[in-house]
Amino acid sequence: MVRAYLFLSLFIPLTFLFAASALLCSLVDASGRAYAFHARWWARLSLGLVHVPVVVRGARNLPDGPVIFMSNHQSNFDILALLASMPRQINLIAKKELFDIPVFGASMRRGGYIPLDRSDGRQALKSMDSAAAVIRSGKSVVMFPEGTRSLDCRLLPFKRGGFLLALKAGVPVIPVTINGSGRVNPAGRTRIYRGAITITLHPAVMPASAASRSEAENRLMEQVRTAIGSALEV
Repeated sequence: MVRAYLFLSLFIPLTFLFAASALLCSLVDASGRAYAFHARWWARLSLGLVHVPVVVRGARNLPDGPVIFMSNHQSNFDILALLASMPRQINLIAKKELFDIPVFGASMRRGGYIPLDRSDGRQALKSMDSAAAVIRSGKSVVMFPEGTRSLDCRLLPFKRGGFLLALKAGVPVIPVTINGSGRVNPAGRTRIYRGAITITLHPAVMPASAASRSEAENRLMEQVRTAIGSALEV
């Protein structure tokens, strides 16, 4: 527990420092590059505080142009690992409660991150429309189709929102398997253990036409789930 509390004592002020700096930079840089630079180095320094390395495999599978990354979700460290190491600038689709945090939330909005309110179906659809517009503008997004962290690192049932987004945006989906983060910081626990995180990028899956939208969503969901599960270590 001492390791976790020492981490938090440094991580929290570091987070607000980077959030404030990124917020200010975003006022003069509308491209998002300065914000992405801040996010990457915030994540790298945060992981460095507890000496957690991240290895990315399968970067060659990334096609040109914007994509939707869909990842399993084991730990709070998943976001740090993705921001620190992904070979492309990414925007997060995150639960709306994070956007209510002073400074941090405002910074996320300025950075182009998209709040998702799963408690309100109408607002969730609006979030998907906003995300589709961001993607069509040429940016890539990351989301966790499970919607929450898995307590035992096994895949939970997927929510449909991300697959609706993929059909709306019409861009490739890159399934992502994260291993190790659930051992470094198990879901629902404060403890932080030593370990490494591996991110595997699978070949792109293209949304395909079908007799109905529901059928197209189901087909895409199954393809993404199979790809993520193929490299999952449980």
